[in-house]
Amino acid sequence: MMHSAETERPGGGKVLGFPLRGFGLFSGLLLSFAVAFFTFFLTTCLAIFALLVWNVGGHHSVDFADTYRYIGLPAGLIVLVVALPLFGALWLRDKLRR
Repeated sequence: MMHSAETERPGGGKVLGFPLRGFGLFSGLLLSFAVAFFTFFLTTCLAIFALLVWNVGGHHSVDFADTYRYIGLPAGLIVLVVALPLFGALWLRDKLRR
């Protein structure tokens, strides 16, 4: 029975079925920015709908640009600040093990 090098290597772990090892530097950077991009748009979308309900339900007139400025951008930047060191550490740990 043949085993690939990936199944023989211990450690790593998985999150939602995705392995937490084997990322290159470029793929780690790409994943970090993709997660931040997704977070920015998801939180902005949810904030826009929440603000829509707030404005219509309470007869307020809050500017929708505030959802980008105060919700989406900070959330995306926080996720980026967390994801870059995380994927960088995974890449560095993989490089040091080889």
